[in-house]
Amino acid sequence: MDQIIIKDLEVYGHHGVLKEENVLGQKFLVSMILELPLRKAGYSDDIADSIDYAKVSHLVKEEMEKTTFQLIEALAEHLCDAILLTFPMVTRITMELKKPWAPILLPLDTVSVRLERSRHEVYISIGANLGDKRKNIDDAIDLLKKDKKIDVIRVSDLIETKPYGVTDQPDFLNGAIFLKTLYEADELLDRIHEIEEKLGRERKEHWGPRTIDLDILYFDDEIIETKGLTVPHIEIAKREFVLKPLGQIAPWKKHPVTGKTTQQMLEEIV
Repeated sequence: MDQIIIKDLEVYGHHGVLKEENVLGQKFLVSMILELPLRKAGYSDDIADSIDYAKVSHLVKEEMEKTTFQLIEALAEHLCDAILLTFPMVTRITMELKKPWAPILLPLDTVSVRLERSRHEVYISIGANLGDKRKNIDDAIDLLKKDKKIDVIRVSDLIETKPYGVTDQPDFLNGAIFLKTLYEADELLDRIHEIEEKLGRERKEHWGPRTIDLDILYFDDEIIETKGLTVPHIEIAKREFVLKPLGQIAPWKKHPVTGKTTQQMLEEIV
């Protein structure tokens, strides 16, 4: 990916664990590698096809001057979020935040923190079979859209499907969502659970009825296996009610383990 590099931007701020650091302040050096597509700008010679690195630099200065953090880790995280939220063209940022005057009572050059943060491309299935099913789904999508760290890109049409697993329950409405997010996978899962809880989801029975159900199908092309999350979703290839709406918005999307596209998996089960 193409890069814009800003090295050792000097900003005075009031960040640190010690009270004196918050009162007196000190110098910080900020270096950033911003990854974004620059080919179009290279041909057009138009700033509209790139980002203004002066604006990036002034944003960093403003954020460092209007906030106070004890840890440079927290400050660096805040700056990464601010840049990614303000400049949508940036797909990934590597930031090093240096503290030349770190109060450790020993000679040193700098103490620094280095972070890498990026936008993630995520596919989610959504479904409901209790209450006003369409409203529940619309409300869940609205809550996703209201989260500043989530950008909902595409939403499929909704389809009515028979229940899966436990069949003695009402029919479902199902759909699929493509979004981009600054959350990591575990953080997005927590956010999804918050939305489900807010909309009345009760986890009483596996494959049972629910007011709303949100499942992470793909998270970039990552393979994730933790206690609370398996990605790609283990049931993707078996579920027509997942593949049909997903095929509407991403028929070409490849399963990172099998290499099969959504369309290929759908053709195998219909």
